[in-house]
Amino acid sequence: MEEVKILDAVPDDALGITNVFYKAWLATYPNKEKGVTVEDIEDSYKDEFSEEKIENLKELIRNLPENKKRLVAKIGDLVVGACTVIRNEDYNHLRTLYVLPEFQNKGIGTKLWNKANEFFDPKKDTFVQVADYTENAINFYKKLGFIDTGKRTAQESEKLKSGAVIVDMEMVRKAE
Repeated sequence: MEEVKILDAVPDDALGITNVFYKAWLATYPNKEKGVTVEDIEDSYKDEFSEEKIENLKELIRNLPENKKRLVAKIGDLVVGACTVIRNEDYNHLRTLYVLPEFQNKGIGTKLWNKANEFFDPKKDTFVQVADYTENAINFYKKLGFIDTGKRTAQESEKLKSGAVIVDMEMVRKAE
């Protein structure tokens, strides 16, 4: 495999980032027991590839506030992973971290995390929310030192087409 580079996202990465999120969601979130369907994910992303949405993401990337960073993992020109992190006043927030399914389990997520972690305030705890049934993601975060806080949230406002709601599990990595 060609070398993976972890870089700050640039506006031209917007389509690649959207593609990573879409494919990772399709591979991760559908779950019969939870009532989350492939159609739910496809419906959630039906407009995300529109010219307007891609332009909006480019604009967000161009105008990131000081406390926010977007990273991409690239192999050549291909975006294979993406990560968004926020340094809040009281804590660090790992907002998103996704890798294309065919590139998972190759250390790319860990590389994204390591680069993201350089941006964080080491004196503050770092939080991440993960779907409570995604064992691979939960185990990935555990390997990075995150532990389950016991807090669960279900955003009724984010109800999927089927009526299902993805329940988020909060995990924390304590400051050193």
